[in-house]
Amino acid sequence: MTTSPSWDPQQYLRHEAHRARPFHDLLARVGDLPHRPARIVDLGCGAGNVTAVLAERWPDAHITGLDNSPEMLESAEKYAGETAGGGRLDFAEADASTWVPAPDEPLDLLTSNALLQWVPGHLESLPAWVEGLAAGGTIAFQLPGNFNAPSHVLMRELADSPRWRARLGGVLRGPDMPDAADYLQVLTGLGCVADTWETTYMQLLQGDDPVLDWVKGTGLRPVLDALADDPEALEAYVSEYAAQLREAYPVGAHGTVFPFRRVFAVGVKER
Repeated sequence: MTTSPSWDPQQYLRHEAHRARPFHDLLARVGDLPHRPARIVDLGCGAGNVTAVLAERWPDAHITGLDNSPEMLESAEKYAGETAGGGRLDFAEADASTWVPAPDEPLDLLTSNALLQWVPGHLESLPAWVEGLAAGGTIAFQLPGNFNAPSHVLMRELADSPRWRARLGGVLRGPDMPDAADYLQVLTGLGCVADTWETTYMQLLQGDDPVLDWVKGTGLRPVLDALADDPEALEAYVSEYAAQLREAYPVGAHGTVFPFRRVFAVGVKER
């Protein structure tokens, strides 16, 4: 949703259940919305699968999913149309780094699922997003908090090694991200009753090189793009990285345990 890498919906959805679970946990903390039918926006809707979950919770709502990836929006379009409760689900292109809610259409709920890590300086966008909420409206988002995990540390260290630095230096984002305490302070300061927390999911992945398969759908995308014009170099980087991942995340008797920390925030705008 900002200056982001290319996306492959099929690769991303290979771990759909694990990726969607945090969104369900996030919505469990969202209470009643101020209007019925509600006006809802899903910022960074991706393939639309979790946007459709919103229609299950609020079947009469008008829900819009926004994303800047043509590939993701094409995949999401199958969910568009009238919903079971007489609401509407639609999708449109937008960039989270510049998007603001329409001033004449206050939102009852603004959600974002695993997007904000791709939006540098997104704390500066929160005031406009909260301003766009109706009185009593909710902003709710979750994002990865695993940038100091072996999966990402190894990825960055390899990209910054002498062999790869010239081609991959600066391609991967660093580990400096807001945490739950930062979001609590900012949302409270914007006049919200805020609830923020962290969870580490112990995900049991199956198959060969499952952690590599996971990051191919998300964190590794900038490397895949940067080396796309050189298949030999791409194969060499991925092969070396895969070997490091196998050592960091050994296969157990029932699969590969992949701990994944996530950060959550819910803010309700005061009436």
